[in-house]
This record gives sequence, C-alpha cells and structure tokens, in this order.
Amino acid sequence: MAIPPELSIRPFTITDTDDFLSWASDDNVTRYLRWNTITTKQEALKYITETAIPHPWRRSICWSDKSIGYISVKPEPGSDCHRAHISYAISSKYWGRGIMTAAVKMAIAVVFVELPFVVRIEGLVEDENVGSQKVLEKVGFMKEGCLRKYGFNKGKIRDMIMYSFLLTDHLK
Repeated sequence: MAIPPELSIRPFTITDTDDFLSWASDDNVTRYLRWNTITTKQEALKYITETAIPHPWRRSICWSDKSIGYISVKPEPGSDCHRAHISYAISSKYWGRGIMTAAVKMAIAVVFVELPFVVRIEGLVEDENVGSQKVLEKVGFMKEGCLRKYGFNKGKIRDMIMYSFLLTDHLK
C-alpha cells in the first residue's frame, strides 16, 4: 500500500485537543490501551500537555493535519534502551482502511534514525486484538509467541502476543 498524501505523523500540539478528544473519548478506540477513555476537554488538554508532548517519541497520526490517532515508541530505561515498545490507536472511523499500517511504516522508517540507540521495537498485543496483530504483521514485525497472563489492562490479567521488528529487518 502506498502512503496516502493526506497521511502524516507529527508531534502533538495543544491545538490537537479537540481532535484528540473526538477519538480518545471512544471506548472502542481505548479498549486495548492502558489509559482510560478521555471524556472532557480538560482531560484531553492535560493528557496532551503532560503525557503526549513530553513523551520521548509520541506522534499524532494526522489526516490532512487533523489528529486521528497516535503512535508511540518508548525506549526502555538504562542499559535496556536498545529495546523500545510501540503502541498506537486510531479513530474507529478510520479502521479497516490500511491507515494504521501506513502510519506504523512511516514511524518505523524514522524511529531508528531519530532514536539511533534502538535496535529492537517490541509490540505487545492482547491475544483478542486481531486487528492490531494484522497491522504489525503487514508491516513486517515477527510474531515471537504468546506470553500467557502477561499484561494487566482494564482490571484483567491478559495473554499477550509478542512481536518484534529489528533495525536489520526490512519494511514490507
């Protein structure tokens, strides 16, 4: 899939607050995220200013410069900084169109340059989140296996599927 010209990723700004709230307030979008659904403009502004903007590598996924989701790559601390975790979400009205796959490809293409100490990006996906698994597989992440009762999210301990993408791997 070619990357649509309307699609971009960029750092969050305070002006993204309303757009962010429009998708972060959707329980379907936040279902697999560690953070809860954002329900007010004040919560959205706080999240953007205190979490998104200061994050080491969190980008707004934009369609015609309107925030429709996010993608994050967070390196582990200290001597494990060669490893980073990827997470992402997109407005449900953009699901099933290949936009998230394209956004992950865009991110991977620049993350290894902007974070040169990272050689491995890991994606932990809940076993029931088939859509996210398909995204990672389409990009070229390798499925490494199931980590049983590994992740805690929304009050439950869940099985997680581990994916990885190495600096030496090639985007599909």
